[in-house]
Amino acid sequence: MDVNAYVDFKNKIVENVSKVIVGKNEVIELVIISFICGGHVLLEDIPGVGKTMLVKAFAKTIGSSFKRIQFTPDLLPSDLTGINFYNQKSNDFEFRPGPLFANLILADEINRATPRTQSSLLEAMEERQITVDGVTRKLQEPFMVLATQNPVESYGTFPLPEAQLDRFFMRISMGYPKRDEEIEIVKRNRHSNIVEGLQCTITKNEIEYVRTNYSKVNVSDDVMEYLMDIVDATRKDDRIQLGVSPRGTIALFKASQAYAAIEGRDYIIPEDVKKMAPYVLNHRIVAKGINRGRNIYEFVKSMIDSIKVPTEEI
Repeated sequence: MDVNAYVDFKNKIVENVSKVIVGKNEVIELVIISFICGGHVLLEDIPGVGKTMLVKAFAKTIGSSFKRIQFTPDLLPSDLTGINFYNQKSNDFEFRPGPLFANLILADEINRATPRTQSSLLEAMEERQITVDGVTRKLQEPFMVLATQNPVESYGTFPLPEAQLDRFFMRISMGYPKRDEEIEIVKRNRHSNIVEGLQCTITKNEIEYVRTNYSKVNVSDDVMEYLMDIVDATRKDDRIQLGVSPRGTIALFKASQAYAAIEGRDYIIPEDVKKMAPYVLNHRIVAKGINRGRNIYEFVKSMIDSIKVPTEEI
C-alpha cells in the first residue's frame, strides 16, 4: 500500500476545491474520506453557506458524472429511479434511467420529499442498485449521494427516518466562514461562476486505487478496544435512547482507516478514531432532550473526551 498516493489524492482535491470553497479544508477532507470509503454524506446547515457549491466543485475535481435532484413534496420515486415507457416506434417498452444513474448525486433539500420518495433512495445507497418493475439494475461505481438539508426550517419538511440516517456515512455542518474568508468569497464570486472553470485533477486509476486499498491500513488491539469503548458508551449512557448500530461501528473503523491513509500512515492511531467519531456517530444516536444538530455533535464530542485514550507504552 502506497500511502503517498493517498496524501497526493487528498492534496490535489483540497487544492482544487479550495479555489471555490474558502477556509473549509476540514470539510473537504471529510467528503474525501467518505468518498474513499464508498459512503454517503449528509450536509446539514442553513442555506447559503456553500453546500451545493462544495458538491459541484468536488464532482468537477474528480471528473465523475453528476446529477442534481431538487427534492420537493410532489417528487415521485420514479423521478429518481427511472421508468419503463412504451416506445411506439419499436412497439416495445424501454427503460428510461433516472438521475440516480450517475456517479455523484446531489440530493438537494432531501427532507422536503415524502417518506415514500426518501425510501426509494435506501436500495440505491445501501445495495448500489435500483429495482424498477421487478428488474434490478446495478448502479455505476463510484456512486455517492451527497444530501443537503436545512435543520432550522421545519415547514413543509419530512424528517429523515432513523433507517435512512444510518445509511449516511457522515453528517457534516459547514458553518459560517470567518470574516476574512467571507471577504475572499465575495471577491472570487463577483465576476463569474468559478465552479464552471474548475478542471478535473484526479484520474480514474487514482480513484480506483484509493477506494480499493484503504482497507489495508492496520489497527492494533488497543486502538480497536478504544474504538469499541466509544461505541459501547453510546449504548450504555443513560442520556442516550438509541445507541450506535454495528453499521456505525464499521463506518467509524473505515473512516479511521481512510483518515490515517490521507495523513500518510498505514496504521490507525487513537487520534484518528477520536477525530472521526463525532462526524460518523452524531446522526446515529438519539439523546434525551437534545435536538439533532450542533448540540448533538458537541454532546458526542464531550462524551468521547471522557473516555480514556490508550497511550503507547515506552
